[in-house]
This record gives sequence, structure tokens and C-alpha cells, in this order.
Amino acid sequence: MDSAYYIAILLKTDDLHERALQLSPITDGPTVTTDGVCMEVLAHVSDRGPHLRALGLRLFDGLRADANVTIVRQTPELFDAGIELYRERPDKGYSLTDCISMLVCRERGIVDVLTHDRHFEQEGFSILL
Repeated sequence: MDSAYYIAILLKTDDLHERALQLSPITDGPTVTTDGVCMEVLAHVSDRGPHLRALGLRLFDGLRADANVTIVRQTPELFDAGIELYRERPDKGYSLTDCISMLVCRERGIVDVLTHDRHFEQEGFSILL
């Protein structure tokens, strides 16, 4: 699960909001995200007022409490590996969070990513949003 999906869920004005809502049932099974994604989403809503900040926090409180959701924590090793992938792709616009998410997906055999970010396609993943 990428930040694009969570942002689309939270923001009714997001162009992908309706599509994200349609895809929500696929999130009922086991899903994986990273704490970096959580940070991106909370940063995105941080200056959009108390209501959206509260919705963002409620979303992640719910994710942490959901037994079907794994939030991969950033370790020094994962961070360093993310920096290496970032370094290896100077011609790409990948964020460090994207690089870390891509590594997590590879490590876990995940090929379908709930995002609209074409960077994931460039690395061989299927994007669902």
C-alpha cells in the first residue's frame, strides 16, 4: 500500500478518491505498507487543518490495530538499502520512500502495489490505482 492510495482515501477532492474507494475491498486481506508511507501521508495532510490531521491519525491507528496489516518498520539496514537503490537510479524520480517500499515488495514477493505511481511500474510492479 502506497501513500497515493491512502491520500486518495482521505481526500474527497483527490482525483483518485472514487477509484480508491472502489479498490478498498481488496484491502480486507493481508496488506503491507511501511512506516515511511505513514510519514508521507501524515506529512501530506499536516497543513490541511485539524479535521484531516485527525482523519490521518485515525487511519493509521486503525492500520496498526488491524491484524491483516503489516507496517514494515524502517531499520538502519533497510534505510541503507533504500539509499543504495536511490543512488542506483539517478535517472529516475523515485523518492527514498518509494525505494524502500520497492525493496520491501521484492523481499516479500509482492507484485501488485496499490498506487498510481508509475515508478513502481518502471521497477516491474503492477500498479492497481
